[in-house]
Amino acid sequence: MIEIPSERLSRDVLGAVIEEYILREGTDYGVQEASLESKIKQVHRQITQGDVLITFDPATENCTLLTRNQFNRYRNDLQTNERSDL
Repeated sequence: MIEIPSERLSRDVLGAVIEEYILREGTDYGVQEASLESKIKQVHRQITQGDVLITFDPATENCTLLTRNQFNRYRNDLQTNERSDL
């Protein structure tokens, strides 16, 4: 899995990735429901701040969003597995 810097995507593509993720994954915003536009802005802000990363998995050819912690955990697990295979 590789990280795709958000600045490498056009505004339209970035918006489509965010919207597709929100619609696919669903989100929990507590008691008060948020509009799709509000959710998109919130996720865009998280990407801009570096809390959420855009990732691409070449094996499945899928793009998704992961928190920085999820991505780091994935990389650490991958490195651990590679070392145990030696």
